[in-house]
Amino acid sequence: MALSTIFSALDLRDGFYQILMRESDIPLTAVSTPSGMLWEWLVMPQGLNNAPTTFNRCVTNLLRSVRDFAPSYFDDVFIHSRAVDRKSEVEMHKEHLRKLFALMRKHKLYANLKKCIFGASEIPVLVCLVGKNVVRPDPGKVRVINEWPTPSNVKELRQFLGLATYLCKYVSNYADKIRPLSQLLKKEAAWL
Repeated sequence: MALSTIFSALDLRDGFYQILMRESDIPLTAVSTPSGMLWEWLVMPQGLNNAPTTFNRCVTNLLRSVRDFAPSYFDDVFIHSRAVDRKSEVEMHKEHLRKLFALMRKHKLYANLKKCIFGASEIPVLVCLVGKNVVRPDPGKVRVINEWPTPSNVKELRQFLGLATYLCKYVSNYADKIRPLSQLLKKEAAWL
C-alpha cells in the first residue's frame, strides 16, 4: 500500500456462507432438530475447526490476480491505487475496482455495502488506519484504552494489557512503560 493515495475497503457479506461444501462432506454437517428432522449444510457453516482457514485460502486464491492492488484478509479486501503514467489516481482506482468487481461477479462473491468504504484518503485495516504515507492507530481503539476503568484485580489488568498490546507498536519503549503493570501480574504482588 506504500505510495498509494486513494483507498477502498470491502467487507465480503456472510463470508463462510459463500463457500459451497464439498458434496462428500455435506453429511458430516448434519444436525438433528428436536422434532427429529435432519438438516445438512450445503454451504460452509461457522464453527467448523477449519472454516476460517478454508475461507481465507479460498478468497486469497480467487483474488490472486488482483492481489497487487487488492490484498485480502479473511472477509476484508483492501484496494489501494496511485497515479500511474498518464492516469490519475481516481482513474486507476476505478480500473482496480472494475477488475475486482469482475472477479467477484465471476466467483459469486458479494460485498456488504453498508460496511464498504470507497475512494477514501484512509481506510481501517485491522486495528489501524492506513493512508497516504501513514499508518496510525484507530482513534476508536485509542479512545477505548483511554476510557478503560482502572483495573482493580489481576483479571481486569490482564484484560487491559491484552487490549493495549494491539497498539503497542505505536508506543515507544512500550515494554518499559508497562513494566510496573506487568509486575502486578505476579502472585506475590500487592494490590493497594
